[in-house]
Amino acid sequence: MSVAHAEAESVTFTDLSRNPRAVAARAAALGCLRVTHRDAPDMVLTTAVNAERTAENLTTASRLFLALMKHDDGARSMLLALPEVFPWARHLSDEEMRAFTVELLDALSDAAEPGVREAVHDTLVSWRATARIKADPVQLEEALRPLDGDDPGPAQLPE
Repeated sequence: MSVAHAEAESVTFTDLSRNPRAVAARAAALGCLRVTHRDAPDMVLTTAVNAERTAENLTTASRLFLALMKHDDGARSMLLALPEVFPWARHLSDEEMRAFTVELLDALSDAAEPGVREAVHDTLVSWRATARIKADPVQLEEALRPLDGDDPGPAQLPE
């Protein structure tokens, strides 16, 4: 099921609480179902088999990419493909691109484990912020300026 299709299929949390059997049956028939909640983040209701398959797919893909990175041709192909997938990556140096690739593949591998769902997102957000700073000469100059010894406070990531 595509993400767009999954997002179109939703019920409210009230629907779930009023008629859990019907909502569970619908989720099982669709594979997953978004449960919207007015006062909390949306949830996705899915079957255990569907969740296990998703984790298995992620693990398989990350292992395949890690295996490719062990060969020169595979590593070169990955490095060439990343700017196509992440256009902002073109602002990274060759060394940064290699570091990004390794970190992304490690995060993909970790993401299949329970409780580590944010690894890929965090990796992409941090490297995209790095690329955006490098793409803007003013931000880059400011980022490279030595600190005066004062604590500048928490970092602000560009949106």
